[in-house]
Amino acid sequence: MFLYNAWYVAAWGTEIGEKPMGRTLLEEPVVFYRRSDGQVVALEDRCCHRGMPLSCGQVFGNNIRCEYHGMVFDGGGNCVEIPGQPLIPKSARVRSFPVAERDGLIWIWMGDANLSDPAAIPSYPWHARWPHKDKTERILCNYLLLSDNLLDQTHAAYVHKSTLASNVDAYERAEIKITPTEDGVKFIRWMLNCQPPGIYAKAVKFRGRVDRWGEFEYVAPSCILQFTGARDVGEGAYENDDRDGGFGLRIFYGITPETEHTSWFIWSAANGHRQNEPEATEELFREIERAFKEDEDVLVAQYATLRKIGDRPLINIASDGARVHARLALERKIAEERGIPREQVITLA
Repeated sequence: MFLYNAWYVAAWGTEIGEKPMGRTLLEEPVVFYRRSDGQVVALEDRCCHRGMPLSCGQVFGNNIRCEYHGMVFDGGGNCVEIPGQPLIPKSARVRSFPVAERDGLIWIWMGDANLSDPAAIPSYPWHARWPHKDKTERILCNYLLLSDNLLDQTHAAYVHKSTLASNVDAYERAEIKITPTEDGVKFIRWMLNCQPPGIYAKAVKFRGRVDRWGEFEYVAPSCILQFTGARDVGEGAYENDDRDGGFGLRIFYGITPETEHTSWFIWSAANGHRQNEPEATEELFREIERAFKEDEDVLVAQYATLRKIGDRPLINIASDGARVHARLALERKIAEERGIPREQVITLA
């Protein structure tokens, strides 16, 4: 079940140029290209004549031409030229989608265009403030599992033993504060007096044990902002909320459905330490990439099993708190969009 009247991350700005790029989002094939003035266009990826993908076409100035019979469409989806035919039917058009370029990302609105408001796009200034690297991945699971995974970090003790894990008992002692929001949930999780994870220790020379935090914000339907880090015990990270210095990492996650069973995972890792050393940013990115591959292996296996077992019930445990609030926020938005009473909405949590 998708929420349509919402902004989704479609791509990085660097992925879209004058050459058309096709990408399926929420089961809908979409073609992206840049006009001659640099503005990004998103259209239904099919010619209205015989269904040829426009992503196989060519861009000329502000328009795109279908390379089957030569029909030309403008950025609003209107056909503006039919070879050998001066009269253009009013029905000769394809759907266009509102798009916005913010913080290096291309956002798309898949629902009612009249309801789109770019002011509602989450702000993420860290791409301009901290050195970073980014990536787009296609993951073979439902998009909700990706956000579930990020919102319950206790899995790190078992999935990320060589990358993100601290000592196991630190997870059992962790302090977490969860704050539901209108659009999702925020939480901060502290692991005090713990061993620094492998990624942290490679990046920063700690004296010994650290106070470690993980701060997350989920914005429904599928955007997560993360600020993670650690400082030596006694430096005031926890006591005084002094989190400058030590190890710092900010990650942006755009988690967008491709289909019910596949997802786009569009993420960046921004480096808060040794910022004048490009090799430090590169090394951090590679370590995070390795950790995400560990997540991917789990999620693909998990989703394959969930598809086999059907609607057998699953249980929630204490660490599911933030995840459940996120699902409830998404339920509320879907119910409002479809005019469905809350009690009739299938429980996603």
